[in-house]
Amino acid sequence: MRVFTRVEELAGAVGEHLGHSDWVVVDRARLDGFAAATGTTDYLALTLVPLLSAQVHDFRGFSMGVNYGCDRVRFPAPLSPGARVRAGVEVTAVEAFGAGVQVRTTVTIEREHADQPVCVAETIAYLVP
Repeated sequence: MRVFTRVEELAGAVGEHLGHSDWVVVDRARLDGFAAATGTTDYLALTLVPLLSAQVHDFRGFSMGVNYGCDRVRFPAPLSPGARVRAGVEVTAVEAFGAGVQVRTTVTIEREHADQPVCVAETIAYLVP
């Protein structure tokens, strides 16, 4: 896991692929539970982004950190029951924003043995040193 404690470290990581999470099996129970809670399974892959990307990177030592949301989200391929997925994370931008910075990462949820990912999301975190 890559731990960032300063803005300068983040800025230096722009364009860097930080690694991959562990593989997670998306079993029928996970799909059914998500469907029961939301009425759909369409966005399950997106909800895996925080779970899996937290295995790849962490922001520590900042006085405030906020999940600011996502800019672009795509679902190039379906997520089927029994699939094994993992996340790859890349830092794509660090920009001054208010008293801190916005950190943009691209999180790609890939399915094992598949040509296309099931989700690609540009996430935004707001951090104040």
